[in-house]
Amino acid sequence: MRILATRRSVLLAGTAAGATVAMPWVARAAPEFSLKYANNVPTTHPLNVRAKEAMDRIKAQTNGRVEIEIFPNNQLGSDTDMLSQLRSGAIEFFTLSGLILSTLVPVASINGIGFAWGSYEQVWPAMDGGLGAYIRAQIDKAGLHAMDKAWDNGFRQITSSTRPIKTPDDLKGFKIRVPPSPLWTSMFKAFDAAPTSINFSEVYSALQTKVVEGQENPLAVIFFAKLFEVQKYLSQTNHMWDGFWFLSNGKAWQGLPADVREVIAKNLDQSAVDQREDVKKANDTLQADLTSKGMEFIKVDPAPFRAKLRAADFYKEWRGKYGDEAWAVLEKFTGPIS
Repeated sequence: MRILATRRSVLLAGTAAGATVAMPWVARAAPEFSLKYANNVPTTHPLNVRAKEAMDRIKAQTNGRVEIEIFPNNQLGSDTDMLSQLRSGAIEFFTLSGLILSTLVPVASINGIGFAWGSYEQVWPAMDGGLGAYIRAQIDKAGLHAMDKAWDNGFRQITSSTRPIKTPDDLKGFKIRVPPSPLWTSMFKAFDAAPTSINFSEVYSALQTKVVEGQENPLAVIFFAKLFEVQKYLSQTNHMWDGFWFLSNGKAWQGLPADVREVIAKNLDQSAVDQREDVKKANDTLQADLTSKGMEFIKVDPAPFRAKLRAADFYKEWRGKYGDEAWAVLEKFTGPIS
């Protein structure tokens, strides 16, 4: 009897212990809204670091009702693949450069007009103000929703494995990768270069196999994507400013309760501002980091490049494409361009 009782005690104790462990799992309700967010940058990029913080805050502030899973670094496909998934509703959120979004919303690339911006002191008042509002209104018409605050991708620089780019003449015949966006192709053709549209997920291999000689991206992307392994020269052209719109599928966004939308938008916009500061600080140290990896930095005078674009009627062409209204909004912040 004593042995039987002991066995029964053990079994009961085990059952009780199992119940203690299991109860929190049983009691924890599944999220009311399980959403997907995709992007094209490595997990270590400031965008993903700050996005993760935003998702954690959103989950906490909605008491677990909302859980947003992050799929970084092109896990769900190329930029064009993920944009299609966003539009179909297969994913709910996606961060994308306005210059690539322009394949769907043409005016979304207007912030990327070559050599238009002098500094962030011009960029953020424009993107947080009238220019950003103008672009977001057009995004809404395309069935997507953009959060109020754009995230920073940074001023773009040209890199090369074959020769340093110091003047517009150095770009003649230069095989350069550009994102799948008409604005990029148009600009580098104006420089008599040979631009090739390649999705970012394929950039490293294209450079490694010499399909192209060079590419252009902000310092943070060059560093975190390890492009220094396949590129030698970095020309500090600052030829474009590029940001990320935090996009949502329009129907999915409107299908969320108003209080949930408010929490999501508030936290994503907070993290956008935090990420901007991260990129600014990173840029202060990335030159030293990239130099230590073997990259050679070349200072560039932007004036000859701007003059070349004017002579090629680049600004005239794109003013015609965007329309006088959009161009006037842009020049309100940049000053006269064309």
